[in-house]
Amino acid sequence: GGRGAAALAPATVAPAAAEGDRGTGTDPLTDAELDRARTLALGPADTAARQDVDGDRGRPQHLGTELADPVPGREGDRRAQVRFYDYARDELVTRTVDLATGKVVSTATSRGVQPSAHPEELRAALDLILASPLGKGVEEDFRDATGTELKSADQLWFNGDVYRVHRERNVPEALSRCGEHRCVRLVTKVRNGAWIDTRNLIVDLSAKNVVRVG
Repeated sequence: GGRGAAALAPATVAPAAAEGDRGTGTDPLTDAELDRARTLALGPADTAARQDVDGDRGRPQHLGTELADPVPGREGDRRAQVRFYDYARDELVTRTVDLATGKVVSTATSRGVQPSAHPEELRAALDLILASPLGKGVEEDFRDATGTELKSADQLWFNGDVYRVHRERNVPEALSRCGEHRCVRLVTKVRNGAWIDTRNLIVDLSAKNVVRVG
């Protein structure tokens, strides 16, 4: 009853709080460390000119955060490597932060390097498809499969990844900058239902274009 729930409450809350802010050694980054690393990596002033997949300035697109390799002789130090994609410059930004001191210990930028796509980027790609003339086919397939109208990307399950031109036989001219630009290909289906073929629609997220291939 109620007394039992009240008695259990401290035990259920305490472990989450005690999971704490810091891991040790090569333990995976805790939620608190992930948040801290991302905040620290966004600290430098140059982020004001950067841009995420939705065009928001001052916020490069977060791609991922992971535990960095330890420095020899300082294996106890916890460092995190945070990766962003800056759509303003079409470049990958990698920052390594020292979680104990709160300092950014290194920053590297590179162009033409395209890590796997983040779910926020895939969602932006689907929104671009549905807003484009080529999205009409997706709407028709959805109507055929469900008998209802497709109103929002929320009605679809989707996944996908970066479109890599070196793996393709025929790359349309409109996609020739993929690799330099950030381009993705999606697979989609009705939630808990039929597949909808979107693999022939490539989205250039940098140029905000949707191009049919094949």
